[in-house]
Amino acid sequence: MSFLRELIGYVLGGLLFVCAMPALMWLLSGMPDLCPVDPLKAIIALPLLVDGLALSVWAIVYMRRKGDGNPMDAFGHEVAPRTKHLMTDGPYRFSRNPMLSGIFLYLIGCGVYLWTWQAAVFFVVFVVVMLLQVRSEEQRLSRDFGEDYEAYCRRTGRFFPKI
Repeated sequence: MSFLRELIGYVLGGLLFVCAMPALMWLLSGMPDLCPVDPLKAIIALPLLVDGLALSVWAIVYMRRKGDGNPMDAFGHEVAPRTKHLMTDGPYRFSRNPMLSGIFLYLIGCGVYLWTWQAAVFFVVFVVVMLLQVRSEEQRLSRDFGEDYEAYCRRTGRFFPKI
């Protein structure tokens, strides 16, 4: 049962963030023609899309292997089994939320490709909603991991490395 629940969490996350969000961005943008491609937009968007997905996948695989669980909580509701170990290495040494950082890069790439004000507004709204989600998740992590998590927060940025 745990495997099935975890698999469902990964599939839902992939469908939501990799498929549904860009599709919604495209719909809200008035369904612009995706071809022919503006070469400049493609040159800028492609690395953002690829790097964003690569970062997210790295973080998911790393968390599954080292954290012995799944990060997918939805506003305090466990969607898949929660991680049992605080992740502070691998992609988590750079960011407390590397999966979401990757999705941000990916959606920025989608926005650049579409190049509409609607895509930009969608992205801003998405970031605001995700900030609320992250704050909820941070409270849970603080309860679960206490001072270890607080120390991790002091040295690691929420989405991007601290300078």
